[in-house]
Amino acid sequence: MMAGPENGASPKPPNDSDLHVRLRAELGRMDEQMRGLLEAMDRLQGLLDAVVAITRENELPSVLYRIVTTAMDLVGARYGALGVLAPSGDELEQFITAGLTEQERAALAGIGFPRGRGVLGHLIHHPEPLRLESIAGHPSSVGFPPGHPHMGTLLGVAVSVRGEIYGDLYLSERRDGQPFDVDDESVVIALAGAAGIAIENVRLFERVREGAEQFQRLLLPTLPDLRPFTAAAVYQPAAEPSKLGGDWYDAIPLPGDVVAVVIGDVVGHDLRAAAAMASTRNMLRALLFDRGNAPGAVLSRLDRTLQAITDNPITTTTLARIEPDGPGWRLSWSTAGHVPHLLIAPGRRAEYLFAEPGLPLGVDPAQPRPDHSCPVPPGATVVFFTDGLVEHPDQPIDRSLAELRDLATEYSALPLEDFVQALADHHPSDGHDDMAVLALRTPPA
Repeated sequence: MMAGPENGASPKPPNDSDLHVRLRAELGRMDEQMRGLLEAMDRLQGLLDAVVAITRENELPSVLYRIVTTAMDLVGARYGALGVLAPSGDELEQFITAGLTEQERAALAGIGFPRGRGVLGHLIHHPEPLRLESIAGHPSSVGFPPGHPHMGTLLGVAVSVRGEIYGDLYLSERRDGQPFDVDDESVVIALAGAAGIAIENVRLFERVREGAEQFQRLLLPTLPDLRPFTAAAVYQPAAEPSKLGGDWYDAIPLPGDVVAVVIGDVVGHDLRAAAAMASTRNMLRALLFDRGNAPGAVLSRLDRTLQAITDNPITTTTLARIEPDGPGWRLSWSTAGHVPHLLIAPGRRAEYLFAEPGLPLGVDPAQPRPDHSCPVPPGATVVFFTDGLVEHPDQPIDRSLAELRDLATEYSALPLEDFVQALADHHPSDGHDDMAVLALRTPPA
């Protein structure tokens, strides 16, 4: 008798059809794994890009909004929000939203932002990640206010800063209609960790900025009583606020209705530049009380003094004096490499007082300092400023100067405080440098 399989015969080898089916199944499994790997790599790259984008912001409102929109992009959510906890830690004091249409925002007009009740409150008091397929089905749900868009799903993650809960990140409604999954939760948790670091960095950045700006303003004078003239000045720090600036201004009343005005800019953006600015201004104040010297001679003496007893960086400045001259006034000035100032006569267009600029302080003290002068009618305004008001890397300086001249003409009728603030607010520069503006107005006829 022939032996059967049960008697130890060899099993029947698989045929080509069986091998083909198994191979297709294995390839399908490998293809699925590869797609999953590529999706994970894309999501990781998206997370890295998101972290970089968040850390580039240096204003807290921008950072918070960027966190919300970035989280929405990473998981494909239609709606997103970040609730910032009040100091008490039991309610929200700020609520940043994204994803609402104009119609949806209009429908919610007049309704205050959530304070942290219902499901939002649950996440405040239980800061573990929360993933819901039905918000309404959660025991803490209290519903939505009238006009609120429908939101069924929720992914909530706490954001911590230095080990303390700063707020909660909320996402709702995946655009593909699916509930949030464990991968969504993982990537948002990772983003929340980076967000906490970004928030702490920008808060430290703001403290540095506030300290630097306060220090800078303490170095600048409060303008004295300059009657019969009126004067106003404004200082505005650079858009990149971690640096100190070297811009300064001053106005000093002298005997006989004479006023000396100076504005300058020390090269550099650090503590050394700020210290050099202070020492230069103080030396110049002392030299100005020698009333018999013209501005050019005063700048020459200042340059020689600085060269002899300091190692200050190069400085540009304009020194001017305005004094009675018949029925009007006369402006005399000398410039050390500084931008020209503006004259605005009543009823006329602003014009630049272009003249030989001379060398900046600290270049060659032996070079002579040319003096210039022109009459100034009653009721006129002379505007001194630093180059931070007009410098823009994407346009020539002549264009920026023309824009500033037009602005000065447009705002010339404003009270002097409002006038200098308008120039600082609407300047043609890109804001990369600090800026100072000082305007002096002669008494009316």
